[in-house]
Amino acid sequence: MPMPSDRDERNLARMGYTQELLRRLGGFSSFAIGFSVISVLTGVTSTFGDAIGAGGAAGLGLGWPLVSAGTLVVAIAMAELASAFPTAGALYHWSALLGGASLGWATAMLNLVGQIAIVAAIDLACAQALAQTLGRPALAYGLFVGILAAHGMLSATSVRLVAWLNDASATVHVVGVAVLAALLFWRGRAQDASALIVPTAPARGFVQSLVLGVWTFTGFDAAAHVSEETRDPGRRAPMGILSSVAVSALAGYALVATLVLATPDPASLAGAPDAALKVLRAAAGVRAGSFAMGLVIVAMWFAGLSSVTSASRMLFAFARDRGLPWADLLRRVHPRTRTPLYATAACVLAPLALVAATAPLSDTVFLAVAALATIALYASYALPIALGAAARVRGRWTRRGPWSVGRAGVPFAIAAVAWTLFVFIVCALANRLAMEIFGALLVALAALWLGYVRARFRGPPIDLAHFEHPE
Repeated sequence: MPMPSDRDERNLARMGYTQELLRRLGGFSSFAIGFSVISVLTGVTSTFGDAIGAGGAAGLGLGWPLVSAGTLVVAIAMAELASAFPTAGALYHWSALLGGASLGWATAMLNLVGQIAIVAAIDLACAQALAQTLGRPALAYGLFVGILAAHGMLSATSVRLVAWLNDASATVHVVGVAVLAALLFWRGRAQDASALIVPTAPARGFVQSLVLGVWTFTGFDAAAHVSEETRDPGRRAPMGILSSVAVSALAGYALVATLVLATPDPASLAGAPDAALKVLRAAAGVRAGSFAMGLVIVAMWFAGLSSVTSASRMLFAFARDRGLPWADLLRRVHPRTRTPLYATAACVLAPLALVAATAPLSDTVFLAVAALATIALYASYALPIALGAAARVRGRWTRRGPWSVGRAGVPFAIAAVAWTLFVFIVCALANRLAMEIFGALLVALAALWLGYVRARFRGPPIDLAHFEHPE
């Protein structure tokens, strides 16, 4: 009987690729990287002021379960694809096989933009939270540069070290949520629990407040991006996607509910970047509140590291198929560390450039970058999911992976695409600049494809027909 590692390498070879990255990750690590990138501590605390100001207490109390359900539908549809096509390219590879090189390239570019924006948003949130806790908000951008640099160096150093840190990150997030929820429940009850289910804001405000949930539930595709470093990825990658969303839904609601109930006057926190810190300090005192916020900052730091790792693997895989300029450099893997050094460096420099370019355009830089990350990532999720449903209906894709929902796959895919369209509406209401940037991005990508890439890019080394009938 073949060893699992040999079987994984043969499955990868069947899709046209050789094993270059170090395959060391287990099932818990697959869950941990997705759970860390979702990072309920980052998402909830960084957008709490914007969300509660728009939708009030019920905007979060009712909104979080709604977003959790919608995200789980997307995760189920994505998990089927991750099981069938377990490669580092993930969403790009799925779209290219199911819809052709042009749609694969579009998916890759959207996902890369989203990945770069999510790295920028998480690390900027971490820097801003640290600067606010220290009482030195002017230090935020300097801290942002330092955090980005540290993440790049660690991600390029060792797969084993990053795996260990990702596993530790999951523990930090669970402990952090438990500590904050317990502290707020014990010391911070300022509202009755009925506030979580009795709407007080208009419908537009409620929809706008969902930005907290949709921004938080991004990056769960990370488990798919590290498929070539995961043992038995056909089973472990989909389970990593699903478990990261499910655990985040439960842990996130505990944090959201206790944070909301500890807020006596939601309107006073509208748009405040340090809203969560204010609630924690008011509920538990300055020292205990600052300590609790320290746990959040540590969790944010771990989330940023996981995001850099995920983005660099996607960039490596896309460059491997020559989808980008300087592809030979970006696809290069260090012979000792077995990590893509140049792709990792690019995934540090690009977020830095994005924040530098966005800062002069908006007073709410973080929200603009976070909304852009959400829009671009969900667009890259919807494309392969829709293409997969179409290929199933036409009988072109019949060879599913070991994890599948069978005939329910098409209805789940349709529901996932519908949820994505709703996510776009939420982000447009939350930050108009993000939609304007996304619109300009689509125009630029279309021009780039028609004017330069179309004549040069051929996509993955095999097509769907060869995948379906390898002999």
